[in-house]
Amino acid sequence: MNILNRIATDVRLMFRRPVRMQCAALCYRFRKKSATPEILLITSRDTGRWVIPKGWPMEGKMCHEAAAREAYEEAGVKGEAGAERIGFYMYDKGMDHGLKVQCMVQVYPLVVLEMLKTFPEKGSRKMEWVTFTEAAGRVAEPMLKDLILSFEQRLLATMHPVAKAVAR
Repeated sequence: MNILNRIATDVRLMFRRPVRMQCAALCYRFRKKSATPEILLITSRDTGRWVIPKGWPMEGKMCHEAAAREAYEEAGVKGEAGAERIGFYMYDKGMDHGLKVQCMVQVYPLVVLEMLKTFPEKGSRKMEWVTFTEAAGRVAEPMLKDLILSFEQRLLATMHPVAKAVAR
């Protein structure tokens, strides 16, 4: 029986596709009156689940630049993207022919400074600004939930004590 298990494992490994990489922007802002941090969630076009803007790497762009471009195309937001990755999460992406590929999504922070009225994917997704706790409750991927909550803690830790008290 041991040899059959080993052969089955080898066959599975032969047909396993490599993990694909994507770049994502965790878009955030602070409310004007309360300084409370908020995160932007959008819906995916295929399943309608809540996600953050993401896409495939782009030739000639670093991953944080590609993430910022995706945020513009999918949500119409512009801002300052941090060049340092805040984390990653894994998910299975459904492809056109029913095939699923595993993706590792590199996530970069993007503080939103401007929201545009027109952008390439306007009307094809829903968008909502929500608290980090609400966002963690809406997204399906467990690693993304954890990343959202840990980024909020890092963000709050960098705030001035007065602003932090107002934000809570």
